[in-house]
Amino acid sequence: MSGDGSGMDLSSCRIGSIDVHAFEVPTDGPDGKEEDGTLEWDSTTMVLVRVHAGGRTGLGYTYGDVSVASFIESKLAPLLQGRDVTSPPALWHLMERQIRNAGRPGVGAMAVSAVDVALWDLKARLLELPLIRLLPAWHDRVPVYGSGGFTNYPLSRLTEQLTGWVEQGIPRVKLKTSRDPERDPQRLTAVRKAVGDGTEVFTDANGALGRKQALYWARRFHDEWDVRWFEEPVSSADLDGLRMLRQRGPERLEIAAGEYAYTTRDFVGLVEGPAVDCLQADVTRCGGITGVLEAAGLSAAHHLDLSAHCAPAVSAHAFCAVRRLRHLEYFHDHVRLERLLFDGAPSPERGALRPDPGRPGLGLDVKWSDAERYRTYGTRAT
Repeated sequence: MSGDGSGMDLSSCRIGSIDVHAFEVPTDGPDGKEEDGTLEWDSTTMVLVRVHAGGRTGLGYTYGDVSVASFIESKLAPLLQGRDVTSPPALWHLMERQIRNAGRPGVGAMAVSAVDVALWDLKARLLELPLIRLLPAWHDRVPVYGSGGFTNYPLSRLTEQLTGWVEQGIPRVKLKTSRDPERDPQRLTAVRKAVGDGTEVFTDANGALGRKQALYWARRFHDEWDVRWFEEPVSSADLDGLRMLRQRGPERLEIAAGEYAYTTRDFVGLVEGPAVDCLQADVTRCGGITGVLEAAGLSAAHHLDLSAHCAPAVSAHAFCAVRRLRHLEYFHDHVRLERLLFDGAPSPERGALRPDPGRPGLGLDVKWSDAERYRTYGTRAT
């Protein structure tokens, strides 16, 4: 691989086959479960799509139900076969139109996201470029914060996990809160003592609280434990509630949301007002890399920073193209799963992820021998 963009001429390169797979990996939490403020789960499912053209293969993925895989096969794969690979955004537009009646938010958006990532990865591989060099990059690395701290963790595991990130040079960590709010003071006290005053502590309620509850805890989080980031204190659908918390909460406590924005219109609702101090976007939900670029334009136009939600192996490339980049959520479940299923998953260096300039595309290769035991959809790849 030359890495200088001397790959093939794409003008006559057309998409051949598309294959879809799903892998379900059990969690490593207590009793095989993990919990946040509003949900409990015992596994994480990755839906992987591979697009083939010109003797190369691009891969993309999302985290969602296995139904995303069948959605891709029924609605998107037939649409894309035979199309040229020159412009992933043009194909993104076709996919958005194709799923209009099938359901654009939710499963539809995740399906488009996975395929869009694969199309960008494919084009970069055909050109023999790392994806970051194909994108309009503003940065060469993305700062990260360690994320996990599930509500069902005992204090010993909670503090061990968060201090482990600090020891890796990550200066900011996040824990889940608000499933049982009266337990949070004990948890936050243990975390603050373990990570020290020099580490930023973030909290994430996953929309568990009502407006008055959230305002009460926002003040306590800030005043007692120096928390500076409160993510989804109320549901991200409660735009008025988010705006109220921004206006009435502690000045130095930022309100964040956006991980469940599936369409551009979802982001518009969050930036108008605005409803958040820092916008979030998930590349595997918001329309892939093309969707992230749209969200990045909105965040810049409204003078808001944009933070990446999870999927670190893709986000490390995609969010280098975000002018007002804040950071990336280095989420325990996704880190674990991407290392299990891929060769080339990046690791933090001095608190940031940096795309590998020596590997084409996303720099990822599927470890099929390891992945096979977790398969729930599709057939073994060759």
